[in-house]
Amino acid sequence: MKIIIKTEKIELTPAIKEFIEEKIGGLEKFVTLLQEEEKDYFEGRKPKIEALVEVGKTTLHHKKGPFFRAECQIVHLKKSIRATAKSEDLRQAIVEVKDELQIQLKKYKEKPKAKARKSISK
Repeated sequence: MKIIIKTEKIELTPAIKEFIEEKIGGLEKFVTLLQEEEKDYFEGRKPKIEALVEVGKTTLHHKKGPFFRAECQIVHLKKSIRATAKSEDLRQAIVEVKDELQIQLKKYKEKPKAKARKSISK
């Protein structure tokens, strides 16, 4: 999975970049499900999956409140999964986005199983 990082109104330090790559990169094990589904389309090759991450401040003049923002969109051939979060701490916002994406990816993973169970019970 390729991670593309964009910042807004803050400087991307190596520590922030490493933190983002660690947290969003941890979702790779959930993203492999998406790759397995689409191997037929790519004739056995793995499809390209990108995580577009945008972090920054919503405003420059506030000193209190949730003014750090993190947003991530995982893009692949059939589906795009997106999550956003605002927090007083940039790292906390990134963790919230990762947790939301993880929940969405788990739901996506369970959909085929739920459909199969539903069709069997009819």
